[in-house]
Amino acid sequence: MEEALSQKAAVELWYGARKQSALSPLATRTTGSEGREVGTGMKIAIQGEPGSFSHEATLAMLPDAVIVPCSVSADVFNALANESADGAVIPIENSLAGSVLEHFDLLLQHDVKVVRESQLRIRHNLIGISSTLDDIDRVFSHPVALAQCRRFLAEHPKMESFAFYDTAGSVKQLVELRDRHAAAIASDAAAHYYGAQILQAGIEDNPENFTRFFLVQRTRDARFGLDADKTSLAFSVENRPGSLVAALNQLSAMGTNLTKIESRPVQGKPWEYVFYVDCQLHSSEEGSRAIQALKPHCAMVKELGRYREAETKGKEQGVGNRE
Repeated sequence: MEEALSQKAAVELWYGARKQSALSPLATRTTGSEGREVGTGMKIAIQGEPGSFSHEATLAMLPDAVIVPCSVSADVFNALANESADGAVIPIENSLAGSVLEHFDLLLQHDVKVVRESQLRIRHNLIGISSTLDDIDRVFSHPVALAQCRRFLAEHPKMESFAFYDTAGSVKQLVELRDRHAAAIASDAAAHYYGAQILQAGIEDNPENFTRFFLVQRTRDARFGLDADKTSLAFSVENRPGSLVAALNQLSAMGTNLTKIESRPVQGKPWEYVFYVDCQLHSSEEGSRAIQALKPHCAMVKELGRYREAETKGKEQGVGNRE
């Protein structure tokens, strides 16, 4: 009974400390290996703490970025709107977990454009301040990370898993609390950033684990490159037979390859939907032609962005961009 109460108190301490130290959207420079500030470029908002996968994806695209950590995704877009950030890097789709649906909605709601895409190899690690797995009885991480490490957790039934707001945030928390009986699941970058140890590397169930990230800017600041070969569009159609097919046929007639389609409900309008599509382009100008082709068949059309398609490289290379 005493052990159970102690365990409950330890877990409550984690969540209580989290409430006291909630993130605020303030710029944080990335610290180098010798403690020097190295971020001197664009201020980039991310959801989560420094050391997160979004942080890693940002530095792969913009090595001199100044990170603006935000508590929730809405704060990321608000940082763009109020100009406390120059851009944002958001995960849009994971190869195993699927789309980040909230981010589709936020892209549509805000006056922003996607200007770049990258892909990051997601490698999960068990991280702690203890030197042995035997000390660990609690594991904290983002729910998606926990779900992607089910096999490892099943093989270690002593370790009870708890959902936390962020992968890197869970590493930060265990280091701040000096909790030797807790571990976090996060990237190796998070372990190095907060001075924790990797107790076991590569604990994810499936190594074919990649996340697509978008670099987003305010519309007035966005510039589409001449080498853009992909576009993301949002559109809605009239609620009548064949309207969606007619819209998609316009893209097909142009020879545009549809690589993704996602539907999201329109808030306040039951059974009405916005469709999100990604299309490969033969040229950047084809993106404009695709919008014009859709307009006669759609109640609303918005281009979310036009950018160079990222390539998936080898498992250990992480980010691939065709540059």
